Amino acid sequence: MTLTAVAASLLMGLAGGTAMAQERDRGNFDPEQMRARMMERYREALEVKNDDEWKVIEPRITKVSDARREMMTGGMGGFGRGGGGGFGGRRGGGGGDNNSNDGGRRRTFGGEPNPDAEALQKALEGKAPNDEIKAKLAKYRETQKQKQATLAAAQEELRKVLSVRQEATAVMMGLLQ
Repeated sequence: MTLTAVAASLLMGLAGGTAMAQERDRGNFDPEQMRARMMERYREALEVKNDDEWKVIEPRITKVSDARREMMTGGMGGFGRGGGGGFGGRRGGGGGDNNSNDGGRRRTFGGEPNPDAEALQKALEGKAPNDEIKAKLAKYRETQKQKQATLAAAQEELRKVLSVRQEATAVMMGLLQ
């Protein structure tokens, strides 16, 4: 697969993401359908024709995707939470669903936010003493370090079953580093 084909595949994914956002806004969003479409895109991009080969690769891609999502939901930013940006996905002036009863946060496809990130954010917002912030920051960093190790292990397991061409494609698609 050429770099152009990979770029086209990524653009199709972005276009699909726009359609999925519109479906979600209309209440028709089905995460399982989205996952199935993404897996089909990965299969096509990795040029997997053999079902037996795909049965080995697909669960490893799923583990990488899940581990990456866990990394993102625990960090700063709004993935997995409503909000218009800012630290910890806090709602700015215009983002998110203002009619929600969720205290300024809304659950999305990304999953639940990391409780350690929440605790750190509360400490910052509450102007907690430096010692308390330092302890919460250390706990948050440890959680993120564990999630990074899980992601690295999942990526290594995927890498082991890919050809060189597939590995390069997976790197270009953001599955591997």
